[in-house]
Amino acid sequence: MSKILTTESGAPVADNQNSASAGEYGPLLIQDQQLLEKLARFNRERIPERVVHARGSGAYGYFEVTDEVSQYTKADFLGAVGKRTEVFLRFSTVAGNLGACDVVRDPRGFALKFYTAQGNYDLVGNNTPVFFIKDPLKFPDFIHSQKRDPFTGVTEADNVWDFWAHAPEATHQITWLFGDRGIPASYRHMNGYGSHTYQWVNEAGQAFWVKYHFKTNQGIRSLDGSQAAEVVGGDADSHQRDLHQAIERGVFPSWTLYVQLMPVAEAAEYRFNPFDLTKVWPHADYPLVKVGRLVLNRNPENVFAEVEQAAFSPNNFVPGIGPSPDKMLQGRLFAYADAQRYRLGVNHTQLAVNAPKATEVNNYGRDGLGAVNKSGRGKNYEPNSYDGPSQTDSALAAPVALNGYTGTYTTPAHTKDDDFFQAGELYRLMSEAEKSRLIDNLAGFLSQVSREDVIEKNLAHFHAADPEYGSRLAAAVAKLRSAEEN
Repeated sequence: MSKILTTESGAPVADNQNSASAGEYGPLLIQDQQLLEKLARFNRERIPERVVHARGSGAYGYFEVTDEVSQYTKADFLGAVGKRTEVFLRFSTVAGNLGACDVVRDPRGFALKFYTAQGNYDLVGNNTPVFFIKDPLKFPDFIHSQKRDPFTGVTEADNVWDFWAHAPEATHQITWLFGDRGIPASYRHMNGYGSHTYQWVNEAGQAFWVKYHFKTNQGIRSLDGSQAAEVVGGDADSHQRDLHQAIERGVFPSWTLYVQLMPVAEAAEYRFNPFDLTKVWPHADYPLVKVGRLVLNRNPENVFAEVEQAAFSPNNFVPGIGPSPDKMLQGRLFAYADAQRYRLGVNHTQLAVNAPKATEVNNYGRDGLGAVNKSGRGKNYEPNSYDGPSQTDSALAAPVALNGYTGTYTTPAHTKDDDFFQAGELYRLMSEAEKSRLIDNLAGFLSQVSREDVIEKNLAHFHAADPEYGSRLAAAVAKLRSAEEN
């Protein structure tokens, strides 16, 4: 027997082909529940898209601990070799909208949700270990410069490079972005990084600063500009299709997780500010420590319900893991959660993809749009006399020492803390062929800027990183602009 079509309230639908009308040729009737319900739901099928990371793909899988790290963190899901934890990973581009193509020169989001026994732990990072800015106060300005211009309606080179001209700290990330890894061949063939500095604390209360590195086991594969243009012309959804099809045919992508660990006492005297998102910790100073393996083995059943409604926030910590004084991280601790409350509602953590899976959730949150919790007659205040949930008095992370007065400050520089040293180091690590491609990529975009002073300010940044870097880029830009004028 076939299923009966019903309204959302469960009433059977008599006719789903014709709207109710006043006679055969008359106007439609407001009493037609099926018509109104269908149109009203259709109008609400889309939620506000993410301001950044709108275009995304995702998959489920697991994280398995392969090496002992309990001496560094008391986090339960990292506590024993062989332990597996279910995860959901969302990949994304940053600047494009929901309908943008996958193959663009843009950082890729790498947002990972661990469904641990102690609650959900969200690690929100990118496929680069650094970022363009170091203070969240500049984040809206940065994104506005990368998005569509309010007058022309398209991304403008003038806006992009004008912002970068006033943000010398972006030079390191720009060198990453316009290098060979700027356009990944697929989500499976790129690394992921926590990017920020976080805190681990062990059972003894000893704390470490930590950085996460997910190294792809498929190998790094990237596209140059001409290859990317060819892919986009054939399939704008190539990354989504590649990830989905690989998992469907049983080719499960995986990454090996390594961390860098810095004893808390070493941070103050380290040559770079360890909490500056525009800097890396050289591996020679803090070698990679292997932790485990991340595997993706299941596609979502519904992309909207699970990928678009997936909500990540870096302030979702578990015992043994906490934040650091990284200014960009501090800003994101608020901004990410607030964005999800705006997009999905205050009860977004009750959606299946966001709900904790292996822990009992007890809190005093009630009501609001989309509330489905089953708290029932339980009291919604604390403390109370009715055996309601109460605090543990056990901190998730270790305290951080503070000093000084409130105010706005430029962070004091460490011995190597200029905006150009690491960008120069990255350039000097490249082969001659890699350098040539980097210069070509940068010159092709920078030469589109209309103002000479903006071009000159940006060239000065690259020259400060490395004199050869700046000179070669200046010559390449001049050559392109001369050819355009002729």
